[in-house]
Amino acid sequence: MSVAANPASVYDIARLARTMLPGHIWDYLNGGAGQERTLGANRAAFHRLSLVPAVLTDVSRRDLRTTLLGAEVAAPVAVAPMAYHRLAHVDAEPATVRAAGAEGLLCVVSTFASHTLEEIAAEATGPLWFQLYCLRDRGLTKDLVDRARAAGYRALVLTADAPMLGYRDRDIRTGFQLPAHVRPANLAGTTGSGATVAELNSVLVDPSVTWRDVAWLRGLSDLPVVVKGVLRAADAQRAVDHGADGVLVSNHGGRQVDGAIATMRALPAVLDAVGDRCEVYVDGGVRRGTDVLRALASGARAAFVGRPVLWGLAADGEAGVRAVLRVYSEELELTMAACGCPDVTSAGPELLAAGVDD
Repeated sequence: MSVAANPASVYDIARLARTMLPGHIWDYLNGGAGQERTLGANRAAFHRLSLVPAVLTDVSRRDLRTTLLGAEVAAPVAVAPMAYHRLAHVDAEPATVRAAGAEGLLCVVSTFASHTLEEIAAEATGPLWFQLYCLRDRGLTKDLVDRARAAGYRALVLTADAPMLGYRDRDIRTGFQLPAHVRPANLAGTTGSGATVAELNSVLVDPSVTWRDVAWLRGLSDLPVVVKGVLRAADAQRAVDHGADGVLVSNHGGRQVDGAIATMRALPAVLDAVGDRCEVYVDGGVRRGTDVLRALASGARAAFVGRPVLWGLAADGEAGVRAVLRVYSEELELTMAACGCPDVTSAGPELLAAGVDD
């Protein structure tokens, strides 16, 4: 049996994926901005939270189920939006959504997917959200919203923290460009040939987007809107004031601003700011089921997973993604039981203490 079929952790999958991918593609998928301090800070923020188990609680039955904007999912783990899955594997986004659906989990599909949103939706058996950039062409932006609604996507996720792509040392060193066989399939007639990913994004994505555009987007359809990339309490409040149904606390996986605050450090202030006015999620450095439990205990409704999904895809296609998602759910369930949490609603702040014992 391969490591991809039976991993102890996502790091087992990462080691296998590293052998499957050319160096410049591995660097693009895994790199961060600048010296990658925020990339490391996201992980360190989880490590700074100790779990404090409760004992003699009946955990003979365990229930990981929750809802995300009304859609029931098998666990509070979701696939974050990531561009160009075909860089990792030829089966690309369709394999990812099949795997997420098979595990009963939510998947968010990127505007810059390497298959069309309709092709991806046709493969889905679980809930899908569509991640959206506000493009310079507002007509094209509206068309993407209409297409997503028609294809059965259940929410729109507006990426707010990438008016331009961050300064990424690894990609600058390699001069990374999309291979000829990978293109943004949702944007007809657009290819990445001859341009870096940053150059391509700068041509397509509108850097003048403001809060007014959140309200505009909210008015285009009846789909709920999640604002992704929020780190400030005031921005979380503005998101809700402009019609957002959810906020994803995210620093773009450390890929935008080197030295930006870690998401788990930003989460408490965001939660305090919005109260129960919207759902709040977190991503960035989620590598273990224990991280998911820490996020829940901190008040997040779900944790979104990014790079490890692409590791699974690179290692073994759909089966590799399923293996990655399963290891999160399995570790989460076992750790919940050991901590005296029979369901996700019982993971509260009393489960946490600052600092990790050596």
